[in-house]
Amino acid sequence: MISFIARYFSSIWELLTAPFRAIWRGISALFPPRDCTVMDTPDGRVHTYQQSSFWRFAKFCMIFTMSIWAAWSTYVYVYHRPLLQKRTQQLEQARNQHYRQMTDLKVYLKKYNELTRTLTITDDKILKASKEKISDSEKENLLNTKSKISGELDFLHTKITEMMEDENYTPEFEKISEISLEFELVRNENDTVKQQNQQISESFNEIADADQQIVDAVSKLTSDNIADLRKNLKRINTTITKLGLNESKLVEKANDYSSPFTGAAYKPIDTKKNTNSKYKKIAKDIEQWHGLNRLTQMLPLGAPVSKTTITSPYGTRNDPFTGKSKQHKGIDFAGKIGTELYAVAPGRVISAGERLGYGTTVEIDHGLGFTTLYAHLSKIMVSRGDGVRPGTVVGLGGSSGRSTGPHLHYEIRYKGTPFNPINFVKE
Repeated sequence: MISFIARYFSSIWELLTAPFRAIWRGISALFPPRDCTVMDTPDGRVHTYQQSSFWRFAKFCMIFTMSIWAAWSTYVYVYHRPLLQKRTQQLEQARNQHYRQMTDLKVYLKKYNELTRTLTITDDKILKASKEKISDSEKENLLNTKSKISGELDFLHTKITEMMEDENYTPEFEKISEISLEFELVRNENDTVKQQNQQISESFNEIADADQQIVDAVSKLTSDNIADLRKNLKRINTTITKLGLNESKLVEKANDYSSPFTGAAYKPIDTKKNTNSKYKKIAKDIEQWHGLNRLTQMLPLGAPVSKTTITSPYGTRNDPFTGKSKQHKGIDFAGKIGTELYAVAPGRVISAGERLGYGTTVEIDHGLGFTTLYAHLSKIMVSRGDGVRPGTVVGLGGSSGRSTGPHLHYEIRYKGTPFNPINFVKE
């Protein structure tokens, strides 16, 4: 053995360090030294340095260690951390449960002591009553009291037994200090609510004052506008009465009417039975205002020509061709051939063409049963189905059909029947 050591090792130190040198040779083989060259671009200089095997091995060990540490930390964070939090929560719940159970136990023991003292006093009273003469009702009251106390003691015994034996027992009593704290919180909240109620009451009074001012202003506005609109429609009251109509019926029809030319139907303000009467009145006034306003827009009010010179009124007259008395169903306006004739209200053209006796005509439907007829035209400027607005030129004056000269024959009809349009034409 000694000869073998002497043959391969020159000294004892070499023998002892041989394993380490073998390991180092393995490391050097795995991580051989490496030359690195770096060029300094601006100056064009080249720097060369060498990374030793030790440096490369240390770098590898550091990266490997950091990777293991990162993997382990991730594992602990993802898996163990939720478990630890869950255990912590369970421990806290168990502590709270135990604390509340002990609180219950103290309450039960206190109640037990009170009942025991009361039972002792009641027994003394019953013993004393047996020696003295007392009424039957008093005896019965003492026995009932004793029976009640015995029942409460049995109940406490059952609850304490349940507390000690049932692992899933749920405490029924809170700590007195906690109850006191909750009471203080509730009282503070009540004080805050009282202050808020006072502020709300003051705000409500201000809102009520503002509401009354708004109601008065809206009421005055609607009343004034309704009065103005009624004044504008006053001149046709006699005419619409003869047609079997009245203001309320026309207002209702106007609010219910819907067309592309006048807009959608009016939706009344919905008021409940218990709504204040002043709001109901405002809702009714607004509905009346809206209906009257639509009437002034929808009814054919005004003249269809720029210069209103009437040459032949509505009614009975001598026929210009036969000389015999005959009913004239419209109004004739003076005008030259080519005079522009205007629509007096929004509507839809329902007829545009020749008509026996009337010559070239245009008829417009304005809704609510009212139509206007333009006759003896020289030219039609609209087509059937067209929508027109006030001021739209619908045709040119002429003398077509049964006519003795250039003029405009103008009719207003209700449900197809002509009536005297003079009150509608006059401003």
